[in-house]
Amino acid sequence: MKRLIFAASLCALPLALGALPAQAQSVQTSPVVAPGATVLTIEAQGRSTRVPDLAVFTAGVTSEGKTASEALAANARAMNATMAALKASGIAPRDMQTSSLSVSPVYGQPRRLPDGSTQDDPVITGYRATNQVEVKQRDIARYGAVIDTLVKAGANEVSGPSFQLDKPDAAMDEARLDAVAKARARADLYARATGLKVVRVLTISESGGYNPRPQVLYARAEKMMAMAAPSPVAAGELDLTMSVSMTFELAPQ
Repeated sequence: MKRLIFAASLCALPLALGALPAQAQSVQTSPVVAPGATVLTIEAQGRSTRVPDLAVFTAGVTSEGKTASEALAANARAMNATMAALKASGIAPRDMQTSSLSVSPVYGQPRRLPDGSTQDDPVITGYRATNQVEVKQRDIARYGAVIDTLVKAGANEVSGPSFQLDKPDAAMDEARLDAVAKARARADLYARATGLKVVRVLTISESGGYNPRPQVLYARAEKMMAMAAPSPVAAGELDLTMSVSMTFELAPQ
């Protein structure tokens, strides 16, 4: 019996040894620095400024009816007119996407009973249908005119714009270069101040990224219809930032 157990143990040994390389591959080691070297970690933020070329906004219609079907039918008619107005304004189909479609009951005020108390159960008095579409306006100069056209077509809810860049990669790379240059310059400064020199970069990581400006305008149809001139909109500039964390090896000069 002992010989059988010993043989089984020997058979399992190659399997255990075969698993070692796979485990070794998952081990992560820190960069090795020379004896007497100093490790310095620097965090820096780079910045890039661009004029936005895209305005993203949401337009929609909210309709009410005695029944859910009635509310949806009224909403569909108004939303079809809104979508047609978007297309007539030059918005391409690829720049329109439904972002929300919902139907919910509308509750009336609690009914007061003869004894002065109120009825606990809510009473449904109708239904509300909402349909919203997210739109990318590529001609920012026409943004105000497009919004006014939508309201006249039946849209009664408009929110936005969120000014963005259609292709932010080049601007983000510019911010990365700025961040790395600042980190390296700061590392050189610390090295000179302590009588050392920068030998090499040990690690580098980034955080942050492109975050479009949040929506800044919200208007109801009643308010926008009162405006005689197209709604004024100022696009301004976008600040794109990128943060880096870099570790340097410093050594005596």
